[in-house]
Amino acid sequence: MSKEKYERTKPHVNIGTIGHVDHGKTTLTAAITSVLAAKSGSG
Repeated sequence: MSKEKYERTKPHVNIGTIGHVDHGKTTLTAAITSVLAAKSGSG
């Protein structure tokens, strides 16, 4: 019995961040996520 193939129906992006602690990585990622969600109408 094989698994069903996952069909991706929405565009996606992976974001990787590097940097020192307390330099805003989480804030930046949250802002990007918020803007993209608002732009796509999902937020």
